[in-house]
Amino acid sequence: MFPEGGQDMDTKAFVAALLLAPLLLAASPRAPAIDRSAFGVTLEGGGVWFSRNDVRIPGDTGTRFDLLRLTGTGPDGYFRLRAHWNITPRHGLRIGVAPLEVSGTGNLDKVTRFAGETFSPGRTRATYRFSTYRLTYRYTFAEGPAYLWRVGFTGLVRDAKIQLDQGAKQARDTNVGFVPLLHLDGRMRIAPGWSFVLDFDGLASSQGRALDLAIQVQRDLGEHWRLGGGYRTLEGGADNDEVYNFAWLHYGFASLSYRF
Repeated sequence: MFPEGGQDMDTKAFVAALLLAPLLLAASPRAPAIDRSAFGVTLEGGGVWFSRNDVRIPGDTGTRFDLLRLTGTGPDGYFRLRAHWNITPRHGLRIGVAPLEVSGTGNLDKVTRFAGETFSPGRTRATYRFSTYRLTYRYTFAEGPAYLWRVGFTGLVRDAKIQLDQGAKQARDTNVGFVPLLHLDGRMRIAPGWSFVLDFDGLASSQGRALDLAIQVQRDLGEHWRLGGGYRTLEGGADNDEVYNFAWLHYGFASLSYRF
């Protein structure tokens, strides 16, 4: 689920530490009770940066190139919108919308075969879209006065597009598809009015992988509102005869939640 190279083990260790830290924090008996509202809506927004976006389309005969040479690494603005419904104390649903599209102009450094066209070296405009729509089922498997942990699965529908434009020449590859993911999220009180939150969707297979991990700290603003800020990372892609594309994205964000 991680980029190739020497950073692989360090990244895995970092993610493992993030997953273990909340369990250790949850052992504290002195934090006040965690909130368990039945309904809630969250708006998340901020900036997104790319550290990788490698493309080869078709996956078996196209030319591999770095899309970041054309679109740049960012930052670009983004937002996500989520709503949850805790049907019972143990069972809940969450829906989410996460649109994302970036574009830019740069220089191809070699002759590039992409989506049935051949592009010459030179100025080229690129558009990259990876918008997702999610429905998550969550089951509460551990809870206490100051913590809450849930596990489940997410059905993700992706709306993806990569397009190149060079003068009058244009080629694009689009894909709309369904991806099943595992889900884990947790919340714990770290001080009166303050919470640490972890949220994860991810899965890997022989032909691809997806990892979406967010950590944040939230502050209660009265009975219904909650303000937060944190870091999100999204990494993954596919490697098959039709498409080779692996990207790694990094988000710095603020969130505003209303619960009732």
